[in-house]
Amino acid sequence: MDEPPPYYILQIHDYEEFNNAVEKYESEVFEAKGCKWKLVLYPRGNKSKEVPHHISLYLALADSVEHEEVYAVFCLYLLDQEKQHDFIFPAPDAQGKERCFHKSKLEWGSDLFIPITKFSDASNGYLVNNTFVLGAEVISVRKETVTGKGESFKMTKELPDTKLAWKIKKFSKIKEKCCRKIFTAGDQQWELEFYPKGTGLGENCFLSLYLALAEPIPPSSKIYTHVTLRLVDQAKDRHIIGKENFWFSESTPRQGWSRFTALHYLYRSKKTLLVNDTCIVEAEVKVLGVVKNNAALFASSS
Repeated sequence: MDEPPPYYILQIHDYEEFNNAVEKYESEVFEAKGCKWKLVLYPRGNKSKEVPHHISLYLALADSVEHEEVYAVFCLYLLDQEKQHDFIFPAPDAQGKERCFHKSKLEWGSDLFIPITKFSDASNGYLVNNTFVLGAEVISVRKETVTGKGESFKMTKELPDTKLAWKIKKFSKIKEKCCRKIFTAGDQQWELEFYPKGTGLGENCFLSLYLALAEPIPPSSKIYTHVTLRLVDQAKDRHIIGKENFWFSESTPRQGWSRFTALHYLYRSKKTLLVNDTCIVEAEVKVLGVVKNNAALFASSS
């Protein structure tokens, strides 16, 4: 038995009512060349692409492609009903070119398929008796299993800043190398690390402050943050501040300053920074974005 032709026809009646009422139209799913497809039509242009005064038309893959890429050669048509000719996408010089459909790119087509003025011009034969006809032809398809990996980065500007104020008493009597305070910012638990006698390059001479992940995150995931750590001046507005945008990941779970402030300066500031042997440390964390690991997100380069 011969394979059915890979041509799909979409006929729209009552164009004026359709145009006023419908912003986006998706056809029924059809099969061609072993895959499932649908047509996606924006009669007044795809608003997300900011293309007014045009019709936007796309071919969309309706199959699940979690671990596949589908390379297809196809054409989209608008029928001239008077002359039985077609207005075609892509243009003749681009026909035969494969388009790659995958998890992050399920549609291919034209944002500027045809100007509405050209479409509505009766002499062109596209709109006859308030009816027009679209079509799609899937010419060839090949599939590849995706072996590469990818990642997605999403900004999270809507998340508010998180602020922690930590009063540390009896500073001169602290025996621990590191004091820790856990708090939450975004969807993540964090740990403020306070080294009263310093660590790393600042050991024995500086106060060290770090922000660290309090719990592990998945491999290849990353968190982009704006971090402010502050040693509060309790008498004046002369705080000692460290500000930086930091990436946190499985391999880099802590960021901060080994030489945040010199210990001799801290001990001299007993009316401002170290009042009654008490200091106050503040941490402000703004989660700016998150990178998540996604297998099969992008095409492998091979």
